Amino acid sequence: MAPPPLDPSNQEFIRRKKSAPIKFLVPLIYAPVLPLIRLTLRHRPVLRDRLFTAVLAGAFAHGMYLVSDIYDAESK
Repeated sequence: MAPPPLDPSNQEFIRRKKSAPIKFLVPLIYAPVLPLIRLTLRHRPVLRDRLFTAVLAGAFAHGMYLVSDIYDAESK
């Protein structure tokens, strides 16, 4: 017995659902960067600390953006 044909509008939703939004994949990029900063710049502590702080602040800002975007979508 063959499955029932899919509605074209439902197929579009299924097709769009397969790809993950890039904004959720960004932590996979900057998470390994933090330990690499600490390891590679250990002989330049001032630069290391400033760069580590900047990347960490960017990570928190990105997380706050994602959370506010989710809460904003839920409130509408």
